[in-house]
Amino acid sequence: MRSPGWAGGDPDSLGGVTAPHLGTPRAVPGGAATVARLSTAALEHNARPALERGRGEVSALYADAWGHGADWVAGVLARLDLDPETLDADTLFGLPAPDAQTRPVLTLTGRVLSTKDLRAGEGVSYGYAHRADADTRVALVTGGYAQGIVRMLGNRVAVRIGAALHPLVGRVAMDVCVVDITEHPVSRGDEVVFFGDPRDQAPSLAGWADATGWTAGELITASGLRAVREVRA
Repeated sequence: MRSPGWAGGDPDSLGGVTAPHLGTPRAVPGGAATVARLSTAALEHNARPALERGRGEVSALYADAWGHGADWVAGVLARLDLDPETLDADTLFGLPAPDAQTRPVLTLTGRVLSTKDLRAGEGVSYGYAHRADADTRVALVTGGYAQGIVRMLGNRVAVRIGAALHPLVGRVAMDVCVVDITEHPVSRGDEVVFFGDPRDQAPSLAGWADATGWTAGELITASGLRAVREVRA
């Protein structure tokens, strides 16, 4: 019989969901922090449409380039001989969702810390705001409100693990959140995509905006400023 505790850690007072004794987070591939994957190709692709639409109300370099990293953004635009102060920031970063001309520049990811069986009627996270309707399985993943995963997203959005979308359940904790993985094969260390390009089957940041009432710019800045940045071609 499978142990009722987390695979990779022990349960705690939040119903085994935000266990502080899971071991050293750095033992998980990718570390404990959320990661902001930044696409140079997407930024370059969006630059011309952003120039055509003209400068928006807020500078593209505001708040460390909306959490994307001002030095990196300015460097890419300099190679294109473009002044960031002449560009529409929403278009430049592909917000709130890509259209025919733009692509999301930032994909926010985390990692699975552990998995756990959840029996019908059992709850997870603060106040047990979510209780399982039937026996299922959940994963504890890196990324909480301290990393810009807004608290009100619990029970309202999904994340991608592998090729499948999984609902985020319960209240978002400080550094972690919980995902219902049902019968899908999910393991410790698997990548979790919070949002990115819907054309890659990633959840859209527009869904976060709908769920929270925040703008896409506010959401991506909150998460981008707190993530480890990883620049890709």
